[in-house]
Amino acid sequence: MSDKITVVKNKILSENWFVLRNFTYDLTTRDGSTLRHKREVYDRGNGATILLYNREKNSVILTRQFRIATWVNGNESGFLIETCAGLLDNDTPEDCIRKEAVEETGYEVGEVEKIFEMYMSPGGVTELLHFFAAEYHDALRANAGGGVEDEDIDVIEVTFPQAWAMVKQGKIKDAKTVMLLQHALIEGWLHP
Repeated sequence: MSDKITVVKNKILSENWFVLRNFTYDLTTRDGSTLRHKREVYDRGNGATILLYNREKNSVILTRQFRIATWVNGNESGFLIETCAGLLDNDTPEDCIRKEAVEETGYEVGEVEKIFEMYMSPGGVTELLHFFAAEYHDALRANAGGGVEDEDIDVIEVTFPQAWAMVKQGKIKDAKTVMLLQHALIEGWLHP
């Protein structure tokens, strides 16, 4: 473990959508030597995601929406199939994911199970993502979903075998989604 980090420079490069900073820092290594690093860090806040699953139907609710960063990086359509997710803003992770679930998918979930929390891209992004799961049933459908304001989200209900096949075929390439689908498989909630 390194004993010491000394920040030499912390410059804001952009505050447009979120905050992009340029850091120069000295890292004291285990042997006492010093390494100077220059890195850009993108602070977009922390978030939450949820797998909505139904044991009886052996199905999941997913979303499909345009993601500019994937389009820039070669995703021809720019659309991703994902689990419902959102930024915490000033909410607790649990409150955030309940609100996002009804906004994006139309399902009102009460009890949510916290699975784990992960840094999704720690080499340059500060976000800590909280992972949840909850069972959904048709009676929990409050509206059509689709998001709010500037969102245009398709709600997709698929069987778990279909979702798992989509992962294998490269149709689901979102890490948080794959992690939650794998968790459901490991826990035996759903079956391929």
